[in-house]
Amino acid sequence: MITVAISRGRILKEATGLLRKAGFSVGGISNGSRKLIFEYPKDGIKILIIRPTDVPPYVEYGAADCGIVGKDTLIEEKYDLYEPLDLGIGKCKLVVAGPKGFNLSSARILRVATKYPRIAHEHFAKKGISAEVVKLYGSIELAPIVGLSDVIVDLSATGETLRKNKLVEIETITNITARLVVNRVSMKVKSNEIKGFIGKLKHVREI
Repeated sequence: MITVAISRGRILKEATGLLRKAGFSVGGISNGSRKLIFEYPKDGIKILIIRPTDVPPYVEYGAADCGIVGKDTLIEEKYDLYEPLDLGIGKCKLVVAGPKGFNLSSARILRVATKYPRIAHEHFAKKGISAEVVKLYGSIELAPIVGLSDVIVDLSATGETLRKNKLVEIETITNITARLVVNRVSMKVKSNEIKGFIGKLKHVREI
């Protein structure tokens, strides 16, 4: 049996749909459930439902053999993992957003609110913009409204949340999708099982 850690939220819904298409009978999983471990002996998999930022460490340290998590989480922190497959789910963009008409070059030191401080630092450094980054864990869109920051760096799928908070996308940093990651030791010890798992997901990904 292989253990798969999946980030809760939007990716969980799309990932379970993908697993079902691949022939896994992953019933009973929902974002509203308080149950965190689901075992499917006939399919040879056990699923852990955890926070997105916890998926890579669970996989890296061997608590899970594989994980499904957004590329944004993998970019923000450096992990020693295999990343064999772009699953093409959880599509969104990592963007810089701010009040309409705001010019990035107008601020001598740009203040940026985000839960992606490393990505934000690197992005603005490449552009030659001095940036002070304020790390937040939620309600990112509120920061420019109350004067905590000039702009934000955050995920945007449809732009609806930005519009509701009277913010606009200024630029896209990168496109994001969910990726399959694999523990390096598990890839050797459970090679056949994991390769079979990857093969099934790759097949439905390409349909």
